[in-house]
Amino acid sequence: MAQWTSAVGAAQLARQLQAQQPRPAGPGTRKPPAYRALADGIRLLVLEGRVPVAARLPAERELALALTVSRTTVAAAYEALRTEGFLESRRGAGSWTAVPAGNPLPARGLEPLPPETLGSLIDLGCAALPAPEPWLTRSVQGALEELPPYAHTHGDYPAGLPALRATLAERYTARGIPTMPEQIMVTTGAMGAIDAICHLFAGRGERIAVESPSYANILQLMREAGARLVPVAMSEGLGSWDLGRWRQVLRDAAPRLAYVVADFHNPTGALAGEEQRRGLVEAARAAGTVLVVDETMAELHLDGDVEMPRPVCAFDPAGSTVLTVGSASKAFWAGMRIGWVRAAPDVIRSLVAARAYADLGTPVLEQLGVNWLMRTGGWEEAVELRRAQARENRDALVAAVRRELPEWEFEVPKGGLTLWVRTGGLSGSRLAEAGERVGVRVPSGPRFGVDGAFEGYIRLPFTVGGPVAEEAAVRLAAAARLVESGLGGGVEPPRTFVA
Repeated sequence: MAQWTSAVGAAQLARQLQAQQPRPAGPGTRKPPAYRALADGIRLLVLEGRVPVAARLPAERELALALTVSRTTVAAAYEALRTEGFLESRRGAGSWTAVPAGNPLPARGLEPLPPETLGSLIDLGCAALPAPEPWLTRSVQGALEELPPYAHTHGDYPAGLPALRATLAERYTARGIPTMPEQIMVTTGAMGAIDAICHLFAGRGERIAVESPSYANILQLMREAGARLVPVAMSEGLGSWDLGRWRQVLRDAAPRLAYVVADFHNPTGALAGEEQRRGLVEAARAAGTVLVVDETMAELHLDGDVEMPRPVCAFDPAGSTVLTVGSASKAFWAGMRIGWVRAAPDVIRSLVAARAYADLGTPVLEQLGVNWLMRTGGWEEAVELRRAQARENRDALVAAVRRELPEWEFEVPKGGLTLWVRTGGLSGSRLAEAGERVGVRVPSGPRFGVDGAFEGYIRLPFTVGGPVAEEAAVRLAAAARLVESGLGGGVEPPRTFVA
């Protein structure tokens, strides 16, 4: 019986490997042999989770042809990986990826680290801030006061609590998009919303157009659902969408869905202009593509001179082309797992009907907490606290990175929670690996792309500030030096850091 649970094609693996930047040769060091470079590249893909554990690798001859190298080179690379514990093989079953005993399984997403690890490791992997107190506590207290009537019911509300649906509809109406409660479904976070949309609209093998780069966890969710991702390059810097490219992809590829983040894009921080929004909606409608718009960052404008465009759904108020996804997780707190979808009533009915085979509904207490916040004005005060904290963290991180790593390039976004950084020619994958060794965790650029794109980038979230931001930049500089020297030599363990 085979030990592998998935397979990686030769062409796909070759694209991922060819996108990697070669490890710099340190002073006085020689270029590694071709087999060693190949083994190192596959090992990095496994460690980052971009090639799953227990994935069957291509046969030696197939990979050699795809990479235009000798079969001997591939055979030697596979043997080195077997020796190091990153590959297992059996005659007749092929070779599949593994991790050495004692190593943690690599993550395929950007899940937060356990709190107990934070004393020695600065976590820049997850773009989430602590709760804005006292508003979390007050929302829970308010929810408990309103809970008793709901406790006498079965507690399952597949479309969401009627009170919260009405509140969310009123908030869209106040933004200039008339909305009925029947156009709202409450979900378990934005991920739950997008997962439900993908299962309803895009079956296995369907095309989904995505920004390139895009939010790593959503890309992985779509891959797991069996979607065929069609990347559409963003404009340079913070210019947001390239409408010419979008029109071409929508016309030529005819994707069933398209997923975009118009407001302070994750990871770049770009803000799409009003005419871009209008143009993309028109192009999606003409192509028969359903446009999924992620608004989870929409309230996180950090600078006073930001003029927010109208929401994308303003150009499709009925919700037949644009499905809008919102969430409390970024604007309020990631632990408040409340999201929602705004769409046409018939779409909402279909999503609700499909939910019977998923999670049945979202926790009542958390829905009551969000509704309490939005009804009392606590939401606005909490979001203002969140903006102030993110703004302070952003400015501290920008200053620290510019001081410690002046050759790195980025534009400072006017909102959101992330900084998209070009790393001066260094490999983002190798920086992520070296960062773990010196006590800072960062996600590499390829996590946000398709098939190995953005190797020369990393994403830095505005989750730390003050002395912690300064220490994070110092550790990133140490990681960069390790990469520049070929990751050679011993590494001093990171010191415990207390904010």
